[in-house]
Amino acid sequence: MAELHEVDAWLAALLSQLEPAARKKMLREVARDVRRIQQANITAQRSPDGTAWEPRRVSARSKKGRISRGMFAKLKIAKYPKAQANADAAEVAFVPGVQKLARVHHYGLRDRVSRRGPMVKYAERPLLGVNNNVEISVRETLLQWLAVQVR
Repeated sequence: MAELHEVDAWLAALLSQLEPAARKKMLREVARDVRRIQQANITAQRSPDGTAWEPRRVSARSKKGRISRGMFAKLKIAKYPKAQANADAAEVAFVPGVQKLARVHHYGLRDRVSRRGPMVKYAERPLLGVNNNVEISVRETLLQWLAVQVR
């Protein structure tokens, strides 16, 4: 455990030596990689922890083959999940126009199907989150940037 504290202090010292512009560039790359991983999870219709999402409900009106695309097909395009970074932090978040929709499905909340439609309890389908792939990607990106700085 003591070795981890020493490594953490060493990494903090290396990161503090980076110029703010270089840190921002590094964190922008990290955020972009995290966004790509989240988009892949949405495409595969799985939670960040790897579990499959609950499928859509089958209603009496639905017919086989009626739904032609997967859930959240448009929500995953680069227009909606934005990757932002500054010298201190990086974040991936949905743009304000789709945040309510993403929040309802992420947490499994109640919402109206349409403006005057019935209230429906949606299944919990986590859209964004941290998993091993994200941690590995962030670690590799940081190590690549630090290796360039040490030289």
